[in-house]
Amino acid sequence: MIIPIFIMNRGCPHRCLFCNERLTAGDRPDRIEESAFEETVRAHLGNSRRSSTPVQIAFYGGTFTGMVRDEQIRLLQLATPFLREGAVDGIRISTRPDEIDAEGLVLLKSLGVTTVEVGAQSLNDEVLLLSRRGHTAADTLQAVSLLKARGFATGIHLMSGLPGDTEECFAETIDKTISLRPDTVRIHPTIVLRDTPLADAFREERYTPLTIAEAVTQCGNALKKLTAAQIPVIRLGLQTTQELEKTGAVVAGPFHPAFRSLVESSIFLELALALLAAAKIGRGPVTFTVAPADISNVYGHRRVNFTSLKVRLDPGNVRIAVDPSLARYELVLSTGERSFKADRYGNISTFPTGGLHADV
Repeated sequence: MIIPIFIMNRGCPHRCLFCNERLTAGDRPDRIEESAFEETVRAHLGNSRRSSTPVQIAFYGGTFTGMVRDEQIRLLQLATPFLREGAVDGIRISTRPDEIDAEGLVLLKSLGVTTVEVGAQSLNDEVLLLSRRGHTAADTLQAVSLLKARGFATGIHLMSGLPGDTEECFAETIDKTISLRPDTVRIHPTIVLRDTPLADAFREERYTPLTIAEAVTQCGNALKKLTAAQIPVIRLGLQTTQELEKTGAVVAGPFHPAFRSLVESSIFLELALALLAAAKIGRGPVTFTVAPADISNVYGHRRVNFTSLKVRLDPGNVRIAVDPSLARYELVLSTGERSFKADRYGNISTFPTGGLHADV
């Protein structure tokens, strides 16, 4: 459980090409007062039943470690009473890779910070330069190394479709991210927001955003790789706010309120079609079996996958089942005496049908 507190661009040394924090985080006050902080935390705690799941207060937006030390201390000390009473287990912050140093990490550790999310966005220096990030890929590598050496849980935030980025370049960023072994990753495709330099570049035809199909493909490939490496992707897509939903807020780009659902649905349709081809199924009845956690993904966002499969195989010829023994992003096609299984990469194996699934 994460209780978000937004610091609204504070500590940021400059403005990135794509950034409009008022739209992505919502219209929030520039200064966090103690009363408002306590009210926010108490409201979240009161609306959720305490369980064995850890609870963190998270300072998002801006560059936490870029703020003056006194302000960092003031904000972290607002959380101290909740840590002492056991209502909260730790503190999470987000920051830039070039604003992390050994001395600052000693301070963070002493005041209860347990997780640091690093806004890397890309691990390609040309992409970072064109996006006006002001740091290099080496800064991210150094930051993650420092964090791990001092016992912090680490998160990495990435963006696909930045200026100068390509499908191959983003895939390389994912591979480099995996080599860093972060605890979590967040990914969202680049969206052109109003009142940003990127919006100017788009209008002047100096920047072309990804299509929704391109974004789904790139982020789907990233999700498969990271999941295979056992690195959780805790967010896919930009979180919707009331400000983002207003007319004109999104100028262009692959914005979708259910982006993760689109990505996961696309993975399973791809696997289903590969299995049908491998099994040489034309119109006959089939059963698709997945792990329980993937049942909605095999049906697809708004049941688009199920509808597509029924069109190919005739209505009534498609059955969906679950099996807890299957891993995430595995899909089994059963027909007659043989079954075919595809993993997240589309590798297909076959085995005798029997004793595999339960109806849903």
